[in-house]
Amino acid sequence: MQLSIMLKESDKATLQTQIFDQIRAMILNGRLRGNDPLPTTRELSAQLGVSRNTAVLAYERLVSEGYIRTKPYVGTFVAPDLPDTAFFSSSAPETAPAAPAPLKDGGLTEPLRDMRTHRLADPDRRRLVADFWVGKPDARSFPLKAWSHHIKARLKSAGSELTTYSDPAGLLELRQAIAKHLAPARGVVCDPEQIIIVGGCQDGFNLVGRLLVTPGSPAVVESPCYQGAAYVLESLGAKLHPVPIDRDGLDVTMLPQVEGAVAYVTPSHQYPVGVTLSLQRRIELLAWATQYNAYIMEDDYDSDFRFVGSPLTALKGLDRNERVIYLGTFSKCMGPGLRLGYVVAPRRLVESFRRMKMLMNNGQSWLEQAAMADFMSSGEFGRHLRRIRQMYRERRDALLASLHKHFGECEIYGEQAGMHLVWKLPDRFPSAAEVEAKGLAAGVGVCSLATGSALRFDSNDGGDRLLMLGFVALTEKEIEEGIARLATALRS
Repeated sequence: MQLSIMLKESDKATLQTQIFDQIRAMILNGRLRGNDPLPTTRELSAQLGVSRNTAVLAYERLVSEGYIRTKPYVGTFVAPDLPDTAFFSSSAPETAPAAPAPLKDGGLTEPLRDMRTHRLADPDRRRLVADFWVGKPDARSFPLKAWSHHIKARLKSAGSELTTYSDPAGLLELRQAIAKHLAPARGVVCDPEQIIIVGGCQDGFNLVGRLLVTPGSPAVVESPCYQGAAYVLESLGAKLHPVPIDRDGLDVTMLPQVEGAVAYVTPSHQYPVGVTLSLQRRIELLAWATQYNAYIMEDDYDSDFRFVGSPLTALKGLDRNERVIYLGTFSKCMGPGLRLGYVVAPRRLVESFRRMKMLMNNGQSWLEQAAMADFMSSGEFGRHLRRIRQMYRERRDALLASLHKHFGECEIYGEQAGMHLVWKLPDRFPSAAEVEAKGLAAGVGVCSLATGSALRFDSNDGGDRLLMLGFVALTEKEIEEGIARLATALRS
């Protein structure tokens, strides 16, 4: 596993002390619980880019003060009986801000035939030699053996679970496993009761939108942004306020000064460009939400894959005023066919979310939820993430190497994390749409922003020079062949 640790060279404290302080804080505020596993010193030193001895000394200090324990030939774990000084704090504010205005029924602004929808995979692309489709996990990486085991085990003990309705909010065991995973991995401390199981992020957008959006109400979106979220907000009658992005993410100085907005953001790996929202801007975005009584939808769609440095603390993990609604999914790390995702609701809105979920449907499939809960609690989910994270890192490296080999120096965005990166085409190249067409003719699939389900609001934003390249579903050999073919097509 990876821990959300950020080291600062400018800090007066030594690197060893910074590691100690941050892990101790995770234990004291409940992000790490008794008997939770910790990364090995070798893994931690590689993640943070420090010497192994630095990690060893930090762990030794944590052991000496009773915060963690090591089990020879097994691993390192949070101590089950913490020191007397330990306490678990809640991230909930002492005085919650005023509840939102009474909700009204949302309505469609256009006839059904005119409603815009986002783009899914194109079946015609299956015939391509190499398809750099965005957001598509590698089917070969699915843990079929382990998954089959858990499915069969649950079927044997299912009893009446398959023939009765369950909690529309989701299986409690799965919600508990998700809460336990989010604390150390994303810095999100929440109760299982705050988690609502949904059929992926798209289902989550609809849940949030139906609860908080009324016709004419303001909705902030990134520019460019993911079509699937923007179109849901639009279909419910929201007035969209696009805010441009730059290399530091959403330009918070351009946020509208409007009351009661819903803001949709992808701070960890902005979709589609891939940049990361800086810490200072995260803080300013949260301050804006508190000042204007807004709620933020944080779409953390592919945060399991961080290739450089520590995983970033989610926006929800920084939120102390309960303004962030966190959306996560298993579609990227497992597969979209499972249709499993989750929403972490602010405490004051939990009951409203549960009621709205009941209106939308009577819950997700019990069997898949149960199998996923077992897969997570057994530790197999963590091992699966580590395995595919390394595999995807190698494929990202192969893509970067191939681009540099065939095209020289390339201006790349978003390569530090996620399942795709963005190549800003040189001025001498055709537009992204033309490059996409030439690639398809050569048997290679690449994506312009429009093909990659990205919505542009400004035709002068430079988006026609951006080419999206998903890399996780291709082997290193397929990546090299695909880029070589693309280079040949562009030269001809």
